Amino acid sequence: MKRIFQSLALGSCLALSVGCSVFGKSDSFTFVPDFPPDFKYELTASYVPAKGQTCTVPGGKGTQLGFNKVYMEYEATSEIPLYRTVSGCPLALNRVEVEVMGIFGPGRGNRSYDDGAIAVRSELSDRNKGTFNAAGESEFSGECQWFFRTVGPKRYLIKILYCKKIDAQGNVAKSRPFTAYTLDQLPGKTVKLKITLAHEEEPYMGDTWVKVPDGWKRCMGKGFEDQHAFCYGNHKDFSTFRMVDERICTIYPGCTENKDETP
Repeated sequence: MKRIFQSLALGSCLALSVGCSVFGKSDSFTFVPDFPPDFKYELTASYVPAKGQTCTVPGGKGTQLGFNKVYMEYEATSEIPLYRTVSGCPLALNRVEVEVMGIFGPGRGNRSYDDGAIAVRSELSDRNKGTFNAAGESEFSGECQWFFRTVGPKRYLIKILYCKKIDAQGNVAKSRPFTAYTLDQLPGKTVKLKITLAHEEEPYMGDTWVKVPDGWKRCMGKGFEDQHAFCYGNHKDFSTFRMVDERICTIYPGCTENKDETP
């Protein structure tokens, strides 16, 4: 895969007449994740015709590059080329979508995703573009939080991930993690996304769990076939639920009250 990127980068350098080595430090930047345990990432880099170009790519085919997709070997960091040439059209990096993946169990379905992004433009105001330190490193931040719910007649507990941007003042914003750079800022640089995990998990839907001293109890509703099972003021009748490892519990997250019977 890296050899393919190298040949693409070489063609891009020749087409754009820019001084760069073959997929070296001067025609790419490095993405580095700083994530909690059991978190991974995927990237999708999107390209548009370089500044001053009037060409187009038929059907847009080949204007995206994927990193750490399910059919690829996982890489701890990603080297993202800034330029490509597709169908004879010189392209420049326009955006990198970062898919943050949290894993809460061994199965393929035991994971949840949320997104961040890196925008790349030919020009940006100083107020809107990221900055690099003397070592050529830049960092943007986000906070992710787990929300839990139950699904199915046996009420398996699953979790949903939401990630928000942390601004320069350290406040959690409403938007997703995001930063922006100009193309001429990025050659040979390192961009890090630092994700922290909120201390508290919360129910995904309101009025479905009741807070108790040891955690949360799941309202019974009309029975195990009742998928929403809202409490509707009934804070006495609770159900068991199953963790992904098949433990049958009555309290989340501690699971301190195990039951032998199968719901």
